Amino acid sequence: MKKILVTGGAGFIGSHLCERLLNERNEVICLDNYFTGSKQNIAHLLSNPYFELIRHDVTMPIFLEVDEIYNLACPASPVHYQYNPIKTIKTSVMGAINMLGLAKRIHAKILQASTSEVYGDPDVHPQPESYWGNVNPIGIRSCYDEGKRCAESLFINYNKQNTVKIKIIRIFNTYGPRMHPNDGRVVSNFIVQALKNKPLTVFGNGSQTRSFQYVSDLVEGMIRMMGTRDKFTGPVNIGNPGEYKILELAQKIIKLTKSKSEIIFMPLPEDDPTQRKPDITIAKKELNNWNPKIPLEEGLQQTINYFKKSLNL
Repeated sequence: MKKILVTGGAGFIGSHLCERLLNERNEVICLDNYFTGSKQNIAHLLSNPYFELIRHDVTMPIFLEVDEIYNLACPASPVHYQYNPIKTIKTSVMGAINMLGLAKRIHAKILQASTSEVYGDPDVHPQPESYWGNVNPIGIRSCYDEGKRCAESLFINYNKQNTVKIKIIRIFNTYGPRMHPNDGRVVSNFIVQALKNKPLTVFGNGSQTRSFQYVSDLVEGMIRMMGTRDKFTGPVNIGNPGEYKILELAQKIIKLTKSKSEIIFMPLPEDDPTQRKPDITIAKKELNNWNPKIPLEEGLQQTINYFKKSLNL
C-alpha cells in the first residue's frame, strides 16, 4: 500500500483520481482549498478509512510523509482562472515550488498535471510534445498558459538540479461526471443549456476544433505515467485524438439530450485556439500502449445522465 497525495483532489479530475487510487488499495490524502473543488465530489469517499481530506492552499508549504504526489491543484476553466488571474499564476508557480520542495525532502515521486494550453493557438497540427507553442504572454489566458509553462520548467530543473523524480503530462480537453455546471467549458456549457432547452452558445462560427477525452481515460493515463521508469520524465500528451468542430459537438449534444434548444453564435474570445488535437505517439509507446477507450457519444451520455441527476432535470 502506497501513501499518495493528490492536490486539487476535490476537483473534477482529482476526485476521479482519488477514487481510482483508493480502489487500487492505496492510502490517499486529498488536499484542496475548494476554490473550484467541492466536498460533494469526494463525499462518498469520506467513510473510507484510507482516505484523508485536508483543507489547504498549495501556495503555502505543507509537511507530509507520502510516497507519491499528483499535483493537480489549479483552476482549469477560463471562467475560473480568469476570475483571479494572479491567484491562478501563484497556484501554478508557488504550488509547484512547494510540492517539488516536499517531494525533494521526502524523496517522493511527483507528477505535474500540465495542459495542452502550453501550446497556445498552435501553428503545428496535431500537437507533438516537441512543439514549443504559440502563447500570448500578456493575453487574457496567459495567467493559466504561462503559469503551467513555468511549472513545467520548475519540474524539469528540480529533476536536473536536485534529482527529484518527476513526471509531466499535458492534459487535453477532458469531460465527464462531476464537471462544474458553471465552469464555462464547452461540454458542460452545452449539456446544461441543452437540458434546460436554452440556446447553445457557440463562439465564433463553430469551425474551431477540439479533442475530447473521457475522464476515466485520463486517469488511466496518469496512473500509467506515474508507473513509468524514473528516467522517463515526459512531457506526455494525454488526450483523445478524435477531432470535432465545436458546432458538431453542439449538434451531437442537442441530439443526445433530445433538446429543443437552438444554436446561437457569439463573438470569439481573445486568444481562443482555432485547433486542438494531441499527437499521442509517445503515450502509446511509453505508457504500455495507452489509448483512449471511451467513444465521444458514450462519454457524453454518461455526462448528460450525471447533469440530469445533479441538476434535478
